[in-house]
Amino acid sequence: MSASRSSNQLVVPQATAALDQMKYEVAQELGIAIPQDGYYGNMATRDAGSIGGSITRRLVQIAEQSLAGQFK
Repeated sequence: MSASRSSNQLVVPQATAALDQMKYEVAQELGIAIPQDGYYGNMATRDAGSIGGSITRRLVQIAEQSLAGQFK
């Protein structure tokens, strides 16, 4: 998310802080340590995938709840 080499760009740049916070929360829930120096090269692919998958599930859940609230 905050990796400077990532080619991904956020549609809403103001969401960066919220997504970073979510990354740390999910990692803590999963018991995975986020590298403090920002280098993810020593992190297991399985751990990185678990974090990314959990973030995606959470974002989909938030979007579904938002959409459900619009159509009540």
